[in-house]
Amino acid sequence: MNKYSEITPQLMELADLCKRNTVIDPELYAKYDVKRGLRDISGKGVLTGLTEICEILSYTIVDNDLIPCEGKLFYRGIDVEEIIKGFINEKRFGFEEVTYLLLFGNLPNKEQLQSFTKLLEGYRELPPSFVRDIIMKAPSKDMMNTLARSVLTLYSYDEKADDISLENVLRQSLQLIAVFPLLSVYGYQAYSHYHFGKSLVIHPPKEGLSTAENILYMLRPNMSYTELEAKILDLALVLHAEHGGGNNSTFTTHVVTSSGTDTYSSVAASLGSLKGPRHGGANIKVMQMFDDMKEKIKDWEDEDEVSEYLLALLEKRAFDKSGLIYGMGHAVYSISDPRANVLKQYVKSLSEEKGLMKEFGLYEKVERLAPEIIARVRKMYKGVSANVDFYSGFVYHMLDLPKELYTPIFAVARISGWSAHRLEELNNAGKIIRPAYKSVAKHRDYVALNDR
Repeated sequence: MNKYSEITPQLMELADLCKRNTVIDPELYAKYDVKRGLRDISGKGVLTGLTEICEILSYTIVDNDLIPCEGKLFYRGIDVEEIIKGFINEKRFGFEEVTYLLLFGNLPNKEQLQSFTKLLEGYRELPPSFVRDIIMKAPSKDMMNTLARSVLTLYSYDEKADDISLENVLRQSLQLIAVFPLLSVYGYQAYSHYHFGKSLVIHPPKEGLSTAENILYMLRPNMSYTELEAKILDLALVLHAEHGGGNNSTFTTHVVTSSGTDTYSSVAASLGSLKGPRHGGANIKVMQMFDDMKEKIKDWEDEDEVSEYLLALLEKRAFDKSGLIYGMGHAVYSISDPRANVLKQYVKSLSEEKGLMKEFGLYEKVERLAPEIIARVRKMYKGVSANVDFYSGFVYHMLDLPKELYTPIFAVARISGWSAHRLEELNNAGKIIRPAYKSVAKHRDYVALNDR
């Protein structure tokens, strides 16, 4: 271990001092009516802004009471499920169309979509020697850090990096949307070559391919993929592209943008948020949990055995002993997450193509049994359902995507939503976002150094 990573006894002592002197009495949050985590006592998000980009519905109002309902997700006022039906029925890819909708507020016609796709295609290249000089040198063990570093370095190549006019920020946003797949895939290839000695093959993106197709084309040594693989990855990108202004990374976009900073700093901050396992890293936890489950459960068809494992998870006796069943439950949705519902319809087809129907059956069992067990053990009467992370990790596994790329693929999708929210924040010229924190420290007299 080098000196930069070493935890010395002195650091341990200082850390203990920090822990002792940074404890806040939990009762004070109730005393001062502090919405911890910007959520009220029922778990509902505190209203902090307005947006036209995305709407999430999980409740209906009946006689002034909030009644849980089947979840719905709207991009610019249009039901995402209807958007998906549209491009699936027409047998085309949808991510580029959804990106256009999020950024500009309307669905494009054929000419507009073709022109926009060409524009993104033209931006789908990195500065000369960027892969060699930036991505290949000292690759991080975490792809999200690699992605953030690459984004911040692109600032140095932009002659108008600090110009926050709408026109310039739009240009920067489109360029980042276009190159995120390259930064992610090349970052992984550098990581796997540097840390594990794997062969290094860099494939440039291919003209005429969609974002989803190019990810698979650039990542795989043989550059081949099936039509179903590309369409399901495209679907996953569409479902992850946006989820309202209140999710952690998008709220970060609004907060950082409101300070007047540059696009690269804003996006890097949002990437830092998305990296967290409570946000973008959740699908990796789902996959790791299922890996453990498949190893520990002898008969995947035995519902009693599956139920016992789920109970052990809740009682902190299994997997990481966190007491969580990953992929179950959501901060907003209760009865159902529409993204999970849509994804599940196509997961079965991919499971059949990959010969993984037994694994799909296990996922279905857990999805059905977990809510009952959670409700019984936790005495929860709010609905609990599978969220999008429950199936997205399984999808990425079936697509042979390395786990290190799961969260960067999320970022490839969500950069569209972040960009739309950044443009909305700038265009509405809001104030800097500065929520209040109440100090609960006791006032004390200063003591001279010689008297301490």
